[in-house]
Amino acid sequence: MDRMIYTALNALRVNRDAQVAQAQNLANQTVPGFRRDLPNEGASKFLTAMDSATTRAFQLETGPAPFSEMQGALTRTDEELDVAISGDGYFFVQPASGEPALSRRGDLRRDVDGTLRDGAGAAMLGPDMAPITLPAYRDIRITDIGEIYIRPVDEPGGEAVLAGVLATVIPPEDAKLTKGADGHVRGAEGTALPPPDQRGAVLQGTLEGSNVNPVEELLGTMELQRRFEMGMRMMLAAREIDESGARVMQAPEG
Repeated sequence: MDRMIYTALNALRVNRDAQVAQAQNLANQTVPGFRRDLPNEGASKFLTAMDSATTRAFQLETGPAPFSEMQGALTRTDEELDVAISGDGYFFVQPASGEPALSRRGDLRRDVDGTLRDGAGAAMLGPDMAPITLPAYRDIRITDIGEIYIRPVDEPGGEAVLAGVLATVIPPEDAKLTKGADGHVRGAEGTALPPPDQRGAVLQGTLEGSNVNPVEELLGTMELQRRFEMGMRMMLAAREIDESGARVMQAPEG
């Protein structure tokens, strides 16, 4: 009987983890460049007793949960500091806390100290892995390879000068990437990030949305709710069977 209960409890735990991922996706459906979290793949694990396997098996997660690399919708904004990568690729960013990471977020702004940051406050990095700092400018132009040309306000000739380069990379197919707790992409299991190769196609005046499909997530939530109810019914059935068995084993009264 305990095997039936443990099986139901394990199913509810796996169901809970999937619900957490879906709630995270729905909460970030309007965040530029957000990458949808996918259900974590798992494997069956058999308990052992006295150096021998038992018939009690559990579904366990194997490693960090993956994420979808499908491109989100590109929207033309005509804002000079809105950028997006068309197709594959990532920007290099330096979050406020943590190691350099990869990101698709392109709603940029110039901080009071001139540092170029995205909407989450992470500093945009150049190919040398240093934060990009821009002086005051009249206008700005960003090329398809990430070069940033500005016309400084104190430049009498008004000629455009190269003020920095947005570091980009298209990771190789065998690269193992994972999303951290801060939502940024890094190498899985402590592996190093691939170096910048400037192969990402940068679009100025365009913003990429998240790749979350709200309808798909809501339908998935309904399916998870049905699974939860099924697991609860299984636990109630196990309790009823256990109570029935206990009554049968009771000594007759009188």
